[in-house]
Amino acid sequence: MNNHYYNKQLREFARELRTETVSRGVKYLWKAVLSRNQLGVKFKRQRPIDRFIVDFFAYEIGLIVEIDGNSHLNKGDYDAYRQRQLESLGYTIQRFSEGDVLNNIHEVHVQLSNVVGVLKGK
Repeated sequence: MNNHYYNKQLREFARELRTETVSRGVKYLWKAVLSRNQLGVKFKRQRPIDRFIVDFFAYEIGLIVEIDGNSHLNKGDYDAYRQRQLESLGYTIQRFSEGDVLNNIHEVHVQLSNVVGVLKGK
């Protein structure tokens, strides 16, 4: 898993998502918690993995962080399928609602710190 199932064919679409269509929750979580190695691991934004693009990916510990905003309201089955596929590749997935990120960033930070600590301890 040295390339972490990186999908070069999705690279341009991922770049577009990072720069043009990023949600408020994704932008806020990035600045408040995940950028600049604030949790002791490096996260990448909008990372192509297999046939999916994940919101955030910490490759050294195999952690994917997903923010479920309005675009996820009617996609429960697809999100569950996508999560099962990514977990089958060996990744841990942590999901947060956009509301939790925007309204309760301290709790999100605590939960992510705990997950990162557990995964770093493996």
